[in-house]
Amino acid sequence: MQKKTKQSSLKIVKPNAEKHTHSVHQPTGFEANWLDGIRVNLSAVERRCATIMGRRTVKKEWQVAWMLKAISCIDLTTLSGDDTEGRVRRLCAKAKNPLRDDIAAFYGVENLGLTTGAVCVYHTMVPTAVKALLGTNVPVAAVSTGFPAGLSPFRTRLAEIKASVKAGAGEIDIVITRGHVLKGNWKALYDEVVAFRDACGEAHLKTIIATGELGNLTNVAKAALVCMMAGADFVKTSTGMESKNANLAVSLAMIRMIREYEIYTGVKIGFKPAGGIKTAKDAISYLVLMKEELGDAWLSPDLFRFGASSLLTDIERQLEYHMTGRYSADNRHAMA
Repeated sequence: MQKKTKQSSLKIVKPNAEKHTHSVHQPTGFEANWLDGIRVNLSAVERRCATIMGRRTVKKEWQVAWMLKAISCIDLTTLSGDDTEGRVRRLCAKAKNPLRDDIAAFYGVENLGLTTGAVCVYHTMVPTAVKALLGTNVPVAAVSTGFPAGLSPFRTRLAEIKASVKAGAGEIDIVITRGHVLKGNWKALYDEVVAFRDACGEAHLKTIIATGELGNLTNVAKAALVCMMAGADFVKTSTGMESKNANLAVSLAMIRMIREYEIYTGVKIGFKPAGGIKTAKDAISYLVLMKEELGDAWLSPDLFRFGASSLLTDIERQLEYHMTGRYSADNRHAMA
C-alpha cells in the first residue's frame, strides 16, 4: 500500500463555496500626495529578492502542500491566435480537475474540490468557457481593453469590457495606457481605470500595468498604487507578451504598494504575477514572498493568482516525482 504524504499545516485550498468572498473594490479617490514620497531602491529590492528561497527552503511533504496551494491560485490561460473552442473546453476540463486521479488519490486530496483559480481567455472564447465551467465555482477571466497593447480607441475598450461581462466573464483583465505612466500623468491613468472599473459592474477588475514597459521600479510602484486608488481588485504585472514579464523584483515593488494601500484604506488588494512563471520552484518562490510580505491572508485565490499556461504541467510532474521517485514526460500531463 502506498503511504500518503503527511498533511502539513498549510491550508491547501479554500472552500469553493463562492467565486470570491469579497465584493468588488470601488475607487477611493485620487490622492496625488500618496505618490510624492515613492522611491524604489533597485539594489535593495534585488538583495531582498535574493533571500527568498535561500532562507526559506521547502522540502518533502511541505513542498507538496505548497505546490497544491499553487494549483488553486493559477489562472489557467490560453491567449493564442490559434485558440479554438475545443482547446478552451479541454482547458476548462483541466481547470475543474487539475490533477490526474492517481496523483490526487496518493496525496489524499481527491475530495477537496481542488480546482484552478480561474480560466483566462480572449473575449470570443468567453461563452465557450462559461458553458464548459457551468456548475462549478471556477470563474472565467477575459482579457480586454485592446489587450495586449491597450491602444485601441477608448470607447472600443469600454465596449469590450461590457461585452465580456455580458457574456458571463466574472473577472476582467485590462491593460493600462503605458504612456500615462511614462509621462507621469497619474490623474489620466486614474481616470482611465475608474472608467474601466465602472464598465466592469459586478465583475472583478485586474489591472495589467506591463511592468517591463514602464522604465523603472518607481514607475511600477506608482502605477500599481494609482490603479488601486481607481478601484482595481488586483494589480497584475504583465500581459505575458512583453519582452520582460513577471519577476520577483517588480513583484516586490507592487506588493509593498499593496501593503501601503491597506495601511491607508484598510482594503486588501490582490496580486497577479504573469508571464514566464513555468516551474513549481518559481511558484513556491512567489508564495513565500506573499507570505513574508503580506501574510497568510494573501495565500488564497481571492487575493493571489498566477497568470500561467504551462505552470500546472510542471507542478503535476513534480507531484508525480514525489509519488514515484522519477520524472514523467510532459505528455502524461496534457493541458489542452
